[in-house]
Amino acid sequence: MTNASPSLIGQRIAVIGNTGSGKSTLAEQLAELLGVPFVELDAINWQPNWVGLHDTNPEEFKRQIAAATAGDGWVTAGSYASFSQEVFWPRLETAIWLDPPLALIVWRVLSRSWRRWRTKELLWGTNYESFWQHLALWRRADSLLWWALTQHRVKRAKYLSMMDDPQWGHVRFVRLTSVDEVDALVASIRTETQSRQVADSSG
Repeated sequence: MTNASPSLIGQRIAVIGNTGSGKSTLAEQLAELLGVPFVELDAINWQPNWVGLHDTNPEEFKRQIAAATAGDGWVTAGSYASFSQEVFWPRLETAIWLDPPLALIVWRVLSRSWRRWRTKELLWGTNYESFWQHLALWRRADSLLWWALTQHRVKRAKYLSMMDDPQWGHVRFVRLTSVDEVDALVASIRTETQSRQVADSSG
């Protein structure tokens, strides 16, 4: 785990990582603790019938991302690297990279998809997920499991490269490789936030 003091984590944060790594869960927690908007890039991108703005209308996708991250504070969940790095990474303070073991990611992808399919959970207000298609690894474009398996090393190499890229020298990178490290970060930020609230109220 890369050390990161809550006082230095900032107010403009991106949570990145492979599918199933826990990006949305952590980003929503941090946004609530910091009192800033939670921005889920998937919710912006996915239109009805799984039509993605990133493919059909990239300029509109960028416009909506820019509007969602126009304020002084926010926590985003999701990568969409070519878009996010153009739109808000120049203002980014901290990138939290969730990098759990691949076995945990596979378990999360399958269990999450099964739950969403069984409960008919409506995703981002427009779509439903089909569990069985994710097992069809030969249908690459339709399988989240295929994506998780093939992108694990790719994303790891990309993020390691970004950490050394002078272009992102202003960004603090925090790499979390286990559930315990994620919990520890959330706990430390919660403690810091509560301490500041007490200090503000007594001052």
